[in-house]
Amino acid sequence: MSALKMGRRKIKIRLILLIVLSVAVLGTVIALLADAPERRELQALTIGDVDFTRLRDGTYIGEYAGTKGTSRNATVEVTISGGRITGITILKGALDRDGNAVELTDGMTINHLFQKVLETESLQVDTISGATLTSKAHLKALENALKRAKQ
Repeated sequence: MSALKMGRRKIKIRLILLIVLSVAVLGTVIALLADAPERRELQALTIGDVDFTRLRDGTYIGEYAGTKGTSRNATVEVTISGGRITGITILKGALDRDGNAVELTDGMTINHLFQKVLETESLQVDTISGATLTSKAHLKALENALKRAKQ
């Protein structure tokens, strides 16, 4: 192959790589802009206090449904027995295709977040670093379930 053909081939390869990289960057920018309203909504979301000593026995469902987007919507089921939370199940949200909690960051799942809630008997727990918005959506769903369980 001549040097001229090799030079043209390298230019074509670089051009193709540049186009692929540009499309990837553009796609990322568009995705971030599309997600921005939902992100702002969740950043402003407040998690209220629930009196864990005044819960009625039963099974309660709570949901968080964003008004600016639906990618972080969550639904949880809370079981209360003897006035104490005995189980929290994610019905919709940070789940894989098999229904198992998705690993978010550093091996943490929403179940780890819910474990902190059970240990402290409070919704005022630290969110999962790197998954703050997903954590807040699930905490809000849990809050809504617990509000239904209040005596």
